[in-house]
Amino acid sequence: MAQRKTRVAILFGGRSAEHDVSRASAANIYRSLDPVRYEITLVGITGDGRWVVADAANDKASPALVIPADGPDLVLLPGGRGRALVVEKGTPGVRELAAFDVVFPVLHGPNGEDGTVQGALELADVAYVGARVMGSAASMDKDVAKRLLRDAGLPIVPYITMTAAAPITYEAAVRATGSSDLFVKPANLGSSVGISRARNAAEFAASCELALRYDGKILIERGIAPVREIECAVLEDAAGEVRASELGEIVPAGQHGFYSYEAKYTDASGASLHVPAQLDPALADRIRKLAVEVFGVLCCEGLARVDFFVSGDDVYVNEVNTLPGFTNISMYPKMWEATGLPQPELMDRLIAHALARHARLAKLSFQR
Repeated sequence: MAQRKTRVAILFGGRSAEHDVSRASAANIYRSLDPVRYEITLVGITGDGRWVVADAANDKASPALVIPADGPDLVLLPGGRGRALVVEKGTPGVRELAAFDVVFPVLHGPNGEDGTVQGALELADVAYVGARVMGSAASMDKDVAKRLLRDAGLPIVPYITMTAAAPITYEAAVRATGSSDLFVKPANLGSSVGISRARNAAEFAASCELALRYDGKILIERGIAPVREIECAVLEDAAGEVRASELGEIVPAGQHGFYSYEAKYTDASGASLHVPAQLDPALADRIRKLAVEVFGVLCCEGLARVDFFVSGDDVYVNEVNTLPGFTNISMYPKMWEATGLPQPELMDRLIAHALARHARLAKLSFQR
C-alpha cells in the first residue's frame, strides 16, 4: 500500500504591508514541494483578515497564487489537531477538510511573523514550520530583539526608540546614537518597508512620519559607513541540530544607497546579490558562529535569516527574520543552495522539523 502523503497547508497573504511579498514567497514554496510526498492546500489571508481557500493559477512550474475575494471561508479548529471547516457563502452547512499534518505559515510582518498566527496554530494543535510564539514575537520587535542581544553581550548598532506620543528631536537622536547620519525604521516590519535615511532635521522629520505610518514604535539607528550587508541562513533539523549556511552579500545600486523595498522588489537592477559572500575565511566563520548564537538568544526554531552589518573587522547584528522571504530572488533559499541544500530538500527538512517538534511537545506534561 502506498504511503499517505503529508498534508501541508500553505498559509499566505495576510494583513501586513508585506502581503504581496508573502504571495510571491508562497508561490515559490508551492512550486518547490514534491507533489509525490505532499498533498497541498492553499489558504490565503485576505487584507481584511479572512482565511479563505485559495487557488494556484498557471501550472506548478510557474504558479501565481490567487486569494479569491468571495472564496469560501476556512476555520481552523482550536484543539482539532489540524482539522478545518470550510464555510461556503450562500450554501447551508459546512464541509470539513482532511486534517492538515502541518501548516507552513508563509507570512511576513505583523499578524503573521510576530507570534499571533503561531499562537492560533498552537491552539489548533497542529504542527507548523518556524519559530514558536516567543521566538517569533521577540525577533519581530526590533527593539526587544536588540535589548536581548545587547544583554547577551552581542554587538548591535547604537539606537534609540521613539513613539508618536513621545517624540524626540533630530538633535536628541544624534546625541543618543553618536552620529548625524541616521536610519529610521518601523520596529515591527520587514522587507525594508518604511525605512529611510536622515542626515538633517528636515529629513529626520519626514523619516519619522513615514515610519510611524506602519508602526506605533520606531527605531532610530546610527548609520554605519563604510558598511557591507551580510546575511546568514540558519536551519534547525528534526533532531534539534542548528547549522549556518554559506554567507550572502547584498550590494545596493548607487542610486538606492541602501537595500530599500524598491531595490528589493521593484527595481530589477536595484542591487546585486553575491552568494557566497567574498569574505576572509576567519571573518566568515565568526559571522556564522554569531548567527547560531543569535538564533539561540532570541529563542528561534526551525529557520531564521540573520542579517549583519560589517565594517572592516567590526560585525553588528542588524535584525533577525524568523519567516524570511522565499521569492525567486530571496537570499535564504539561495544561501542554502550555495551550501549544497536545494530548495525542495530544504522544504523537506523544515517540514520534518515541524512534525518532530509537535510530536515532542505532545509528550510534555503541560499538554495534558
